[in-house]
Amino acid sequence: MPTEKKRKIIHVDMDAFFASVEQLDHPELRGKPIAVGGTSDRGVVAAASYEARKYGVRSAMSSKVAKRKCPNLIFVKHRFERYKEISAQIRSIFLEYTDLVEPLSLDEAYLDVTYAKKGQPSATLIAKEIRQRIFEETGLTASAGVSYNKFLAKVASDVNKPNGMFVVTPDKAQDFIDQLEIRKFFGIGKVTAKKLNDIGVWYGGDLKMIDRLELTRMFGKAGNYYYDICRGIDNREVQPSRERKSVGAENTFSQDLFLEDELKKELLVIAEKVWERADRSGVKAKTVTLKFKYADFEQHTRSKTIEPYINTKERFITESLKLMKSEGGFVKGIRLLGLTLSNFLHEQEGEIGVQLVIEF
Repeated sequence: MPTEKKRKIIHVDMDAFFASVEQLDHPELRGKPIAVGGTSDRGVVAAASYEARKYGVRSAMSSKVAKRKCPNLIFVKHRFERYKEISAQIRSIFLEYTDLVEPLSLDEAYLDVTYAKKGQPSATLIAKEIRQRIFEETGLTASAGVSYNKFLAKVASDVNKPNGMFVVTPDKAQDFIDQLEIRKFFGIGKVTAKKLNDIGVWYGGDLKMIDRLELTRMFGKAGNYYYDICRGIDNREVQPSRERKSVGAENTFSQDLFLEDELKKELLVIAEKVWERADRSGVKAKTVTLKFKYADFEQHTRSKTIEPYINTKERFITESLKLMKSEGGFVKGIRLLGLTLSNFLHEQEGEIGVQLVIEF
């Protein structure tokens, strides 16, 4: 086993969070297959209840496909302010036990309870207590993974989902990893998993047979990460604040758009939203990225970097329109447009930088 200093890490993941909040607030939806988002024919599912997941409905799935898989599916409009409200309530519970809370999204976070502020010295008992308090104070269930590093805690939280907990102790870690399917490794996506499967790597134990040099040859820097995690090594600390990398917005249209005037009109609406978010956050961005998706789901992005940074909304809109015009006309109907501002200016570059904390 690795000689790294053993921490006590908990990964808490709310169960079907958005969908569960809707079922909590609307009793008539309980026990029924529901999907948050995707309310139009061209929409996309943001979250699905466990009743819907039994039919194969998943987040990021088009509403058409979701409805085909589950004819009785009920679509519900999202209410992000409500989700943020409950998320903040949950985070306040976390902070009673430790200041080392790293939110990953509204519905999940890492907690380092090596030196907990209250409760039992056992991370397992703390996780149990936190899950109980979440249920008592919000009416929602959460799953948790407990281990000595972030990778193992994250993977463990999925083992007994929903409303469960799993603990990976240092002495059991290697056996757990050896028997873990590659597709369940956090940090290994579908493409990488298939590439590994193609060379006979299906489990953690198989991955451990490949040396570091070969993994870095195949996957670049990520190969070092794969080499370490299959040996239970992950020295990443729980970071209470996470720097935001981009601000963006996009829109999926109810009907495919073909005309330049129509696309320009929609792009201006999206640009207004993005600039408002960037302005509210206080960030100064250098790079603007245009994203567009054709009717057949073929997707492209185009980016441009401006020095020293994009200083006005007018400049942002101008550059966004230039990116769209640079395509020289779209060859097929457009179903989605999106804009993103990124590559933020920092203090060391002579400007006042703003570090953003992801809302929880």
